[in-house]
Amino acid sequence: MNVLSLYRHMFMVPDLRRKIFFTLGVIAVYRFGTAIPTPGVDPAAVETLNQIQSDGGFLALLNLFSGGALDQLSVFALGIMPYITASIILQLLAVVIPKLQALQEEGQSGQKIITQWTRYVTIVLAIIQSVGMITTIGGPGGLARGSANPPPELLDLTLVPDRSAGVLALMVLTMTAGTAFIMWLGELITEKGVGNGMSIIIFASILSQLPSQFSRLWAQTVLVQRYLPFVILMIVFVGMIVAIIYMDQAQRRIPIQFAKRVRGRKVLGGHSTYIPLKVNTAGVIPVIFASSFLMFPALIAVVLPGDGRFQTWFRDLVNNHLGGGAMGTGAISWWYVIAMFLLVVFFTYFYTSIQFDPVRQAEMVQRQGGFIPGFRPGHQTEAHLSHILSRITLPGSLFLATIATLPALVSLGWGLNMSFAGVSILIVVGVALETMKQIESQLTMRNYEGILS
Repeated sequence: MNVLSLYRHMFMVPDLRRKIFFTLGVIAVYRFGTAIPTPGVDPAAVETLNQIQSDGGFLALLNLFSGGALDQLSVFALGIMPYITASIILQLLAVVIPKLQALQEEGQSGQKIITQWTRYVTIVLAIIQSVGMITTIGGPGGLARGSANPPPELLDLTLVPDRSAGVLALMVLTMTAGTAFIMWLGELITEKGVGNGMSIIIFASILSQLPSQFSRLWAQTVLVQRYLPFVILMIVFVGMIVAIIYMDQAQRRIPIQFAKRVRGRKVLGGHSTYIPLKVNTAGVIPVIFASSFLMFPALIAVVLPGDGRFQTWFRDLVNNHLGGGAMGTGAISWWYVIAMFLLVVFFTYFYTSIQFDPVRQAEMVQRQGGFIPGFRPGHQTEAHLSHILSRITLPGSLFLATIATLPALVSLGWGLNMSFAGVSILIVVGVALETMKQIESQLTMRNYEGILS
């Protein structure tokens, strides 16, 4: 089924059409919420902030993931990042805590318990992050602490003029409730819509900010009369999109042969199939995890109170090495690029091991009476699957890491501020491909039902 016919037929099936419109409606609600300021925010300061061009930095990247909600401290200012952080924490803990690992192996019932724990951790993280953001970013010149090359107007801008305890408590409650509402919207999309809800929300947030990000990048190059960097970056982005689509289709097919079995007068089995192992089994999840992980030191540097010796040293460390220009220089450091590259590789292996378990897969093949030609069922099959998985995960992880850091490498020599970079392109293209695959699979299933009925 080609893309044009897919677009034409997906609105012809009533059930699928309702799911698509439901997903679009939830996205519209989410985008509406990003424009509602939190009680206590000065509307005049928000209007002034929207007129200021603040380029790059950690807060620009966080604002990108929140769909522009952070700029005005809206009810959705925290975005979906607390949920992603909670998911990372629980998945990492599952490796070292046997109880969590046992819950993962229980299937759907265990996953429900882990999901509930993830929600609780999300609320706790949302409270902590909202307190830090309101007490620092909402104060005088707070946004300048996380912006690269802040304009003079930003240094005196105060988003929250009333700093009383009652107002701050109301803002924390509102922003925490906003995060919980976003989490609920994502679960609604997963249950009643099309695609993975959390990925769709991140997709909508990034997509809404890409035009302004590209315009700011154009303004930076025009300002110094350097059109060549912008042209080269656009060529790089187009090449990245083509490469992502190509790698998304790449897979290693492991042949499975089923032995013949005689039951009465019938001969069962004897057919062959294959296990499709994608080169990029983890999808865009490692990139999202790596980006969230690298936000931790920059977030701590922004909300760290005081200007003592330790605070100054830590902010300088984040600014020059870990934050990628998060605190004001605007220059992406080599340390940041290297850290992003290694983290993407690590999370690719980590998430692939969660998605595909060679031991469980070997047991399943053996129970069904199948075997891999040339390998005995059991331990040999498990070792063979592990070997193939490690070999194909390596190029997949290197590809993701290269795409995530390539625009940063290109712009490193020119000193451009790119808060979206390859991370945004990977997420947008990856989520779009996964969503269209789900739509295509649902169309295929309905066509089969029509043939059999």
